[in-house]
Amino acid sequence: MGSESGRVKRGEQSRISQWLRRRSKPSPEDPGRVREALLLSVTAAGLPLAPAAHPAGYRCSCDRIGCPTPARHPLSFAWQTQSTTDRAQIERWARSQPQANFVTATGMVHDVLDVPLEAGLRALERLLAAGVEVGPVAESGGAGDQARMLFFTATRGTPEDEDEWWPCELDCHPETMDEHPGLRWHCRGSYVLVPPAALPGDHAVTWIRGMEHPLPDPLTLLESLTDACAAHADASPQTPAPVAWPLGH
Repeated sequence: MGSESGRVKRGEQSRISQWLRRRSKPSPEDPGRVREALLLSVTAAGLPLAPAAHPAGYRCSCDRIGCPTPARHPLSFAWQTQSTTDRAQIERWARSQPQANFVTATGMVHDVLDVPLEAGLRALERLLAAGVEVGPVAESGGAGDQARMLFFTATRGTPEDEDEWWPCELDCHPETMDEHPGLRWHCRGSYVLVPPAALPGDHAVTWIRGMEHPLPDPLTLLESLTDACAAHADASPQTPAPVAWPLGH
C-alpha cells in the first residue's frame, strides 16, 4: 500500500513538474511574440516601421485633448527619419513598448491604396477572380466610413516625367485624410498603421493577406479600386464622391 501511495505521489509530482515546465516556456500563441513576429515580417519585406500611439480607453495615449487621430499617429514628429527595418531596433521597441502600435512610412519602398472597407471588399473579390496579383491587404476597423481596407503596393518612386502621370490630387498625407473619403493614395510623406494595431472602441488593424504576397504595381489595382469607390459613393448619397483622376497639376 505504501509503495502504491509512493508511486501515485511520484506520478502527481511528475505531472506537476511537467505543467510547471510548460508554464515557464512562452506559449507559441503568446500575444507579445505573435505581435513581434508580425512586425518583423513587415520589416523583412523592406517596409520601415516607427512606434505609434495606442488606445487609452476611448482616448489616445498621447493625452492630447481632442486628438484628431487617436492611436493612429506616430509617437515622434521625427517618424520619417526614425523609421527603420533594423530587426534589433524593432525588437527593442516592441518589448519596451508592449502596447504601442506601429506605422510604416510610405513612399520609400511601398505605397498604400486606402479605400472604404465595402469598396475594398468588392474590388478585392473582382481582382482575385480576374487573376490579378494582389499584394498584402489589411483591414482597418472602425465605425461607418472609418472602416477602411489598405492595399499595399510597390512605390511609384519619382518618375522623370512626373507631371504626366503622377495623380497628385490622390496623394494622402496624414493631415489631409479627412479630405479623401474615397480613394487615398499614401506615398511620399505619409504613413499607415500596420497590423497588429489596436484602435479605440475595440477596433483593430489586421491582415487579410499577409506580407508573404509580393508588392504589386499600384496601377494594376487602381482601376478596380476607383470603380469600387465610385459604386460605393453612389450607394451612399451622403458620402462625398471619390476624388477624380486628374489630368495634370
